[in-house]
Amino acid sequence: MNESPWVKEALLYQKLEDKRLRCNTCERLCAIEPGKAGFCETRKDIDGKLYTLEYGNVSSLSANPIEKKPLFHFYPGSRALTIGSWSCNFRCPWCQNFDISKSPPDQTPANFISPEKFIDLMKEYRCQGTSISFNEPTLSLEYSLDIFELARKGGYYNTYVTNGYMTLPALRLLIGAGLGAMNLDLKGSANVVKKYCGADVEVVWRNAREAKESGVHIEITTLVIPGINDKKEDLKEIARRIHEELGADTPWHCSGYYPAYKFNAPPTPLHTLELARDIGKTQGLRYVYLGNAPGHKYENTYCPSCGKLLIERYIFDITRYEITTGKKCPQCGQPIPIVGKPTMNLKPLRRQPPFSSQKTPL
Repeated sequence: MNESPWVKEALLYQKLEDKRLRCNTCERLCAIEPGKAGFCETRKDIDGKLYTLEYGNVSSLSANPIEKKPLFHFYPGSRALTIGSWSCNFRCPWCQNFDISKSPPDQTPANFISPEKFIDLMKEYRCQGTSISFNEPTLSLEYSLDIFELARKGGYYNTYVTNGYMTLPALRLLIGAGLGAMNLDLKGSANVVKKYCGADVEVVWRNAREAKESGVHIEITTLVIPGINDKKEDLKEIARRIHEELGADTPWHCSGYYPAYKFNAPPTPLHTLELARDIGKTQGLRYVYLGNAPGHKYENTYCPSCGKLLIERYIFDITRYEITTGKKCPQCGQPIPIVGKPTMNLKPLRRQPPFSSQKTPL
């Protein structure tokens, strides 16, 4: 057995009668042959037990604004120490982080950061919480749980940026350890997710509902990709389900795609993102945002009742914040669903040429 610190027995697995091991971390539920690894290559049978190969095995580390996740309604203006590892349990051909998500765990000892060291770094960089991100965080389940427990004891928040394809036992472990917020990547219709990601989108919806019902703050992101998920009926269906299953106050981020990895479709036109925003609003969503559109007015938060500008953003900076301490619109008194206290370090708005686009009618 390898004694490397990043090789640790997995929490969720079972032995099958044919000597294979069933990994119960994500809904792929890989049945792993003796001495072999599963689909994501992060979990391997070693001497009849299942081990994770990426406990604290770090590919990326950065102190990020919480707005970068994106989480717009969760501790605005704060920073989360964000860590990533390797690989993914989806096979999206347009992956924006393919250099780490399409690679198996690197076994270099220098990449290891213990949970205790991670918390020390979080304090050193003056962050208010944690985020497991960059690659699919579900694959770092065991590490996430240990970090979350330590962070919660210290009064810090914990977040996940995820495709939402973990099993219910894995999700419930995360919630029990102190998961406070998730941004779930909702990639499209059932056909799109099956064809391009090799997954069942209903699992993502199930986990979104489970987390929401358990008190986890949820925001949804859809990378709007030309020719894949940008049809009006597809966007309308996503917006409808967010409204019906997660609630009208659930933020929906419609982000622009750029060519990456194995996908060379042209970048998402701005008018398509604006159309998605309009569709979300007509379906009853109160907070729909554009992503990868720096300086656009729909990066901002407006009162759903009177339309007052409440939070002005430029990329990941907050340049104006007018929600009252009672979390209400100062103009009309409408309650605004913000979790946690804002950390305000307002930055001057950088000048940006105004967007000009021809909007596509609904």
